[in-house]
Amino acid sequence: MFDDEAINILKSMVESFGPSGFERETAQIIKGYMEKYADEIMMDKLGSLVFVAKGEAERPRILLAGHIDEVGFVVSGIDEKTGFLTFNLLGGWWDQVLLSQRVIVKTERGDFHGVIAAKPPHLLTEEERKKVVESGNMYIDIGVTSGKEAEEAGVKIGDPVVPWSPFSLIRNRKVAMGKAFDDRIGAFIMMETIRRLKGEGISHPNTVYGAATVQEEVGLRGAETVPYLVDPDVGLVLEVDIAGDVPGIKPSEAPAKMGKGPSLLTYDRSMIPNQPLKELVIKTAKEAGIPLQLSQTARGGTDAGRIHLHRTGCPSIVINVPTRNIHSHVGLASLEDAENAVKLLLDLIKKLDLETVNNFTTI
Repeated sequence: MFDDEAINILKSMVESFGPSGFERETAQIIKGYMEKYADEIMMDKLGSLVFVAKGEAERPRILLAGHIDEVGFVVSGIDEKTGFLTFNLLGGWWDQVLLSQRVIVKTERGDFHGVIAAKPPHLLTEEERKKVVESGNMYIDIGVTSGKEAEEAGVKIGDPVVPWSPFSLIRNRKVAMGKAFDDRIGAFIMMETIRRLKGEGISHPNTVYGAATVQEEVGLRGAETVPYLVDPDVGLVLEVDIAGDVPGIKPSEAPAKMGKGPSLLTYDRSMIPNQPLKELVIKTAKEAGIPLQLSQTARGGTDAGRIHLHRTGCPSIVINVPTRNIHSHVGLASLEDAENAVKLLLDLIKKLDLETVNNFTTI
């Protein structure tokens, strides 16, 4: 399982401030940590970072990608009389999970804590009580009493906002609880894989490029630019999966379960994976005794949706950590699933020589 160094960097990452388009703080933490493990560090002009781990050959180039942006909000207005903040959504939120949740507003003069609120239930009509309050009717209360006071504090339109949610370990330290697991768990797995490749001197017949991509939640944007920097031959995207082991979900809707191993995405709206690569992942997991769940979703997409379309095409696959309550203030994920994802990647990377990779696209 992960040592204290790994757990500490995971905690720093998930607690950091980094909604889509505002990932700089998270990126700085990751860069500072990876400097001692990467042979080279590259950056595109959108803000994504790439960490290089050289192996026995320059080709094939294996891209491990996990996005570091989280779902959040952006200030859209300041009420002149009260100082309450209206906001727009960064990424996909379900309005019902927002009310009464604490947030952090980042301004040029520092961070402010606030809470998402709306008209008190005591003042709602019976008909209003039956309806879900939409985000457009909510506001962020930072404790001021006027628009002037909010502006004097440094708040302005365009300031980013994220959930406030401390990281913790539960269930005998086997389950992590916190925000932004989508997808800092994926970025963490990328980082831990490169750390072990370098720290343990693991031989691999390729060059590994680990990408911490940005702006996935608003349109897979970092995944559009990173392949131009790397020119990958294989894409291994590391993500969270929707854990379907909660009440009200049918197995056909979300097959993966938390704590039963990483999952392999066999289909989503943005990509159908390369089939020989998919079968190699399944075979590798079976040979290593690593539990692997097969999963799919009819909605949503991942960075692989862009990576697999780079230039003339890049064989790609998505390996997930099943996570409960994604796109909310508090998610839950199994560290055993994350550990098994790292083990699977290490075994897979050792097999990805030039001949094997070429066979992925040979008819």
